[in-house]
Amino acid sequence: MKRLLVTGGAGFIGSNFVEHWLQQYPQDRVVVLDALTYAGTKENLQACWQNPQLHFVQGDINDQSLVEHLLRTEELNTIVHFAAESHVDRSIAGPDIFVTTNIVGTHSLLKAARQVWLAEGLCRDTHRFHHVSTDEVYGSLGPNDPPFTEHTPYAPNSPYSASKAASDHLVRAYQHTYQLNTSISNCSNNFGPKQHAEKLIPTIIRHVLAGQPIPIYGNGKNIRDWLYVADHCKAIELIILDDQCIAETFNIGGNNELDNLQLTHKICDLLDQQFLMHPQLIKRYPHCPAAQQKPCQSLISFVKDRAGHDFRYAINTKKFDERFKGCLPKTIEACLSDMLNTLLISADC
Repeated sequence: MKRLLVTGGAGFIGSNFVEHWLQQYPQDRVVVLDALTYAGTKENLQACWQNPQLHFVQGDINDQSLVEHLLRTEELNTIVHFAAESHVDRSIAGPDIFVTTNIVGTHSLLKAARQVWLAEGLCRDTHRFHHVSTDEVYGSLGPNDPPFTEHTPYAPNSPYSASKAASDHLVRAYQHTYQLNTSISNCSNNFGPKQHAEKLIPTIIRHVLAGQPIPIYGNGKNIRDWLYVADHCKAIELIILDDQCIAETFNIGGNNELDNLQLTHKICDLLDQQFLMHPQLIKRYPHCPAAQQKPCQSLISFVKDRAGHDFRYAINTKKFDERFKGCLPKTIEACLSDMLNTLLISADC
């Protein structure tokens, strides 16, 4: 039985993972450690509150004594480390917190795990430290370059991606130097329920429904691979349950490469369809172009590109797919449609 410490478990991906895990393994103990910064909220865990196996602790991953206390008293044998500063624009404006949280914070967790699991011998042979990272550590691709593999040299281009690269290296070092049982996953851009409003897809949806211009950086041709958050959670589950994944790194992607303009068009088209199928939305969102029989794409506007904007990310998922038999079947069209339907068509419509 797993007894998990989930850092950043009140954030977007973390809360989706906690909900997923408790649905699959309702008898497992899950302790969420979250500082509740702007990106995390207890409401994200609302679906899990009634499970007595969930224990929420508000705290900082840099508090090593707190982490050690939780590992000991809760007899936790698994750390799933989501907690991170993750917004590239914020890292450009103020990189210090990214160093403190993503590098120093990860090191603090590793030191706590080493102390309790190795020095004190709790769960010495059954522990796992899984670190959730990003494809941005690999840098930027040209339009015809092959996708990133697990062997692509690191070449981070923003303070955010540099801080995540550093934390990846620390996790790897603790595996090789101290024999801490670790694994790493580098994922592409996530989307889905509970994502913070500052991210691209929520920004597009929010602006369209309010009838406000959709801000697209540069010419909109920057390309990302999009991974549905539920698929990401399933992938992490499989990795931490498989002892053969210790000391391994896996790239997790959605095989859904789109440039930002293509993505925006897809969302606008889906919103147009939702308003046609559900006329009650017109009253709820009167400023949306679709409420006025206009295409939502009419709101697209281009703004100055951000500094150091990577052109393209793409992930080769062959290693993960071969081990786990291609278990992530979601497409961005189906996931976006489901997400929008859930968002728009609710009881108060």
